[in-house]
Amino acid sequence: MIEPVMAPVSHEPDPELLALEQHLWQTLAEAAATRGHAWRTPVLATVDAQGVPDARTVVLREVQANARELVFYTDARAPKVAQLTARPQAAMVMWSPELSWQLRLSLDCQIETSGLAVLSRWTRLKMTPAAHDYLSPLPPGSALSGTATAPKVREHFAVVTARVTRMDWLSLDRDGHRRACFAAGQAPQWLQP
Repeated sequence: MIEPVMAPVSHEPDPELLALEQHLWQTLAEAAATRGHAWRTPVLATVDAQGVPDARTVVLREVQANARELVFYTDARAPKVAQLTARPQAAMVMWSPELSWQLRLSLDCQIETSGLAVLSRWTRLKMTPAAHDYLSPLPPGSALSGTATAPKVREHFAVVTARVTRMDWLSLDRDGHRRACFAAGQAPQWLQP
């Protein structure tokens, strides 16, 4: 009996996928640096203590493509900090109406409230109007009663570094939607939209 000859399977990554992944990281870096960029304010989803999803918009502050990391700031007393401390996995969703692109990210998050990385960012931020977000004597979501004065410290400022473990890109197009997945430690692949 003659055995069928199988064509060799290529283990080389698709060059188009590699270029797309690089373009996505460049777009994320542009978003962090550009006010008004659609991806600058993504939705971050976590899970609360009761197992209920909790989502909110955050501001993308930095992108470190080589490390596959995104950075955003938060008030250390915000519910998302307790949620990410208990369960550091999160999801982030971005939509660009201009490109008709959706980007969904799976994340492993780390929160820092002290140290050089926090101090250097606070030093840059404290002279901007955004600093007031971290100086309130009341935690985020607190009921307002009376006038509160702001403390003179940065004790409520926290930096969240989110390592991207998976990117799921979807392009909506009249000529046909396209979807691709980029997971850490795995070859990128095209997916059915």
